[in-house]
Amino acid sequence: MSLVNPHGKDKRLKPLLLDDPEREEATRRAQGLPRLQISSRETSDLIMLGIGAFTPLEGFMGRADWQGVCDEYRLADGTFWPIPITLSTTRDEAGTVKEGQDVALVDGESGELMGTLTVRERYAIDRAHECKQIFRTDDPAHPGVANVMGQGEVNLAGPVRVLSEGRYPAQYAGLYMRPEETRKRFAEKGWSTVAALQLRNPMHRSHEYLAKIAVEICDGVLIQQSLGKLKPGDIPAEVRVRAVDTLVRHYFVKDTCIQAGVPLEMRYGGPREALLHAVFRQNFGCSHLLVGRDHAGVGEYYGPFDAQKIFDEIPAGALELKPLKIDMTFYCVRCDGMATGRTCPHGKEDRLAVSGTMLRKTLSEGGEVPDHFSRPEVLAILKEYYATLEEKVEVTLHKYAKGEK
Repeated sequence: MSLVNPHGKDKRLKPLLLDDPEREEATRRAQGLPRLQISSRETSDLIMLGIGAFTPLEGFMGRADWQGVCDEYRLADGTFWPIPITLSTTRDEAGTVKEGQDVALVDGESGELMGTLTVRERYAIDRAHECKQIFRTDDPAHPGVANVMGQGEVNLAGPVRVLSEGRYPAQYAGLYMRPEETRKRFAEKGWSTVAALQLRNPMHRSHEYLAKIAVEICDGVLIQQSLGKLKPGDIPAEVRVRAVDTLVRHYFVKDTCIQAGVPLEMRYGGPREALLHAVFRQNFGCSHLLVGRDHAGVGEYYGPFDAQKIFDEIPAGALELKPLKIDMTFYCVRCDGMATGRTCPHGKEDRLAVSGTMLRKTLSEGGEVPDHFSRPEVLAILKEYYATLEEKVEVTLHKYAKGEK
């Protein structure tokens, strides 16, 4: 059997990152173009476009695509897509750009030239409408909402040419992989079914349990970390990578999983973001996505299993990738092991809830982590990290993380 096809009607990867010497020539030409600073999220999306992770997109979305994605989960041509991939600017800046003009895209934080955009369309959007459709809220305390409401008033749309992958290849050498590279690795191992495990936290016992369920079902597991910008309180990628490496080395059968990183900035979009994770994991060659409790969620904006339910609400055949829906996981004292509500008959008094949020909160406050919460080798790495912080990190627990749901 072969791997799943890339997403889209053509069923082939469409990386937009130019190869040398074309990239060198395009970079020289871009030096003379008007420069547009882009946000960290837009830089992240541009790199995802560059490596082909956002196949079949060819650039930043126009109004018809934006509207269709917000309201009907589809691009103007009917292709399934769950979250707008857009680039914004101020009205003043947009007024200086003509349709058909090329502009250079520069990362607003590093100042690095990232790519070019051929402006095909300029349009204003209802940002509150986007937030309500994508995040199910327009509460400015939601980090995804804050980003959308804080962006420029006008979107610029058109095809892009990507010139750089930023810091990721050098900073995460051996971990940072493009879709064509993961597909090659899977093929070399003889894998045709691969489950993706999305991580923005170090792997605790629930993550480990989910991954091992997937090992039983599929040929292998892709443990893929979010390397893009996170919200305050989340643990940096460098620390998470060390923790995952240690866990895999000590507690997984050799050659059952691959650890990788993806240059994605989290939107904390819960159900909608779970669908985006599914789309680009299919492009990376994964046949399944592990979807556990509160996938890509934040605070109390989503129910613990809304990200699972949404896969039943999208059109049939929208994705080749399938979700692996796992019930809430916990350590049961009486079972003496990890379990879910489908496998454990005991009450909540015997259950130790295991979540990344709880782990961060306990460690940031200098508390003692309960037994069976995480492996000792992982805890050693995390305690070392928190000991270096000068200030306590504020972390808010979800209600259901405390056993109320």
